[in-house]
Amino acid sequence: MPEPEEFVEERVYTVPLRGAWVAPRGKRTPKAVRILREFVMRHMKAEEVKITEEVNKALWRRGIQKPPRKIRIRVGKDKDGVAWVYLAEGVEVG
Repeated sequence: MPEPEEFVEERVYTVPLRGAWVAPRGKRTPKAVRILREFVMRHMKAEEVKITEEVNKALWRRGIQKPPRKIRIRVGKDKDGVAWVYLAEGVEVG
């Protein structure tokens, strides 16, 4: 993982994941991960998105059936066009 100093661009977003609740109960969290990835690709104009383990744990904390309705993230884009997704400051994973 690159250090924060290596990022060309860095932003903080609150990503709505309500679209995941349209999916069947057994597929909601995987759908939320896809929604997050597509959101970051669209807003950061990145070819590739890397989701850190702490963000993944925050999405999966309540299991496959109950992902969060929204998540606050910090996204950094490096010079190669890869976007790295971190949890925003002050967000705890229980």
